Amino acid sequence: MNKLHLPFIVILLFTFPALTLTCSRSPSINIGAETQSYNQAGSSSMNSVEVQEITNMIETVNESKILVAYFSCTGNTRSVAVHISNALKADIHEILPQISYTSEDLNWNNSSSRSSIENSNPSSRPAISGRIENIEQYDIIFLGYPIWWGQAPRIILTFLESYNFSGKTIVPFCTSGSSGVGTSATNLHGHCSDNATWLSGTRLNTNSSYSVITAWLNELEPELTIF
Repeated sequence: MNKLHLPFIVILLFTFPALTLTCSRSPSINIGAETQSYNQAGSSSMNSVEVQEITNMIETVNESKILVAYFSCTGNTRSVAVHISNALKADIHEILPQISYTSEDLNWNNSSSRSSIENSNPSSRPAISGRIENIEQYDIIFLGYPIWWGQAPRIILTFLESYNFSGKTIVPFCTSGSSGVGTSATNLHGHCSDNATWLSGTRLNTNSSYSVITAWLNELEPELTIF
């Protein structure tokens, strides 16, 4: 049984790429360039002990099967997901809708907008484009989403109900300009396998302080165990 150590992932969570307004990217993302950029920029500001610690963590994580799955329309959640994936050397998968969301679809001030209608309907399950064919290989899944009306978007329910998460550990994280994670994470529990293990959710965004992110990751460390 190997424990997964995470205390320094926070180094990566402070530089986010520009936002986008639609969900129209390919499900497969090449993060090699971003990883290389981190290695070049990050290592120059760290001492030899910190570099060795990161090297040891990456070697440990490379033995694990971790997936970062996320849904993002404005780019905030994608940014956090990519940095987590880079830090853990984990696979990454973007949850893409079959019909992309436009900026008007995301207008929360309009009760007739697509996102407003979906989130007001508990039965709504927006269709997903693409599928993870080998999800059974993963032990830990980081699940990221934006907060819409205090909850995860309905497409996250589509995702959870599309796979068997038995025996897996799910780590939810959300992004929001003001709303906390609230009940958005716990309300997801009933939409996947009963014997999946859920860790406490948290909110991460560009305004999250170093201490907030460090505290969350340190809380996760003793709970993330790879069998």
